[in-house]
Amino acid sequence: MAATTTARWVEVHPRNPQRRAIRATVDLLREGGLIAYPTDSCFALGAMLGNREGLERIRTIRRLDARHHFTLVCRDFAQLGQFVRISTPVFRAVKAATPGCYTFILPATKEVPRRLLHPRKRTVGVRIPRHPVVDALLEELDEPLLSSTLLLPDTEEPMTSGWEIHERLGHQLDAILDSGECGTEPTTVIDLSGEEPELVRQGAGEGFEW
Repeated sequence: MAATTTARWVEVHPRNPQRRAIRATVDLLREGGLIAYPTDSCFALGAMLGNREGLERIRTIRRLDARHHFTLVCRDFAQLGQFVRISTPVFRAVKAATPGCYTFILPATKEVPRRLLHPRKRTVGVRIPRHPVVDALLEELDEPLLSSTLLLPDTEEPMTSGWEIHERLGHQLDAILDSGECGTEPTTVIDLSGEEPELVRQGAGEGFEW
């Protein structure tokens, strides 16, 4: 599904998102759509895990190369554990920091399509946000959402206004889910695939302990 006119504008309550709007957005995702949606850090782009075209559309919008770590946004820790391999020390550290504004890079399991993996490390990003709209989406979808921060090329800050996203990217998206409340910083990214944690990007998440 490729956006041919302009994205559908979907307004939802920030704390009690309307079920009908969430269902309609998930139906669109299942049809191959690409959406912009709010999180506890900032707006993100989202598509179904198996949506190959959606993945390429995200790459095009953000001008990403093959080394970019995509993120699987998960409903809970049990779901996250299906897609990445976690040792006991990593389990404890990640569990203590979730849900929250962190993205963790970890070795992927066979459940993750190869096209989503870092070509050399075979890793993928995972995160569990703390946001009612995302919670509702993931509950209805019943699988992780393939996601990437809505950070445009040659910009240092992510997009935080639904109307700005509509004006600039409406012709490249299928829907924009706007709850009127959204964070202004991307997640803190921590690579836990090696022997020691590596801070890849300092963002909204603070106080991570290893």
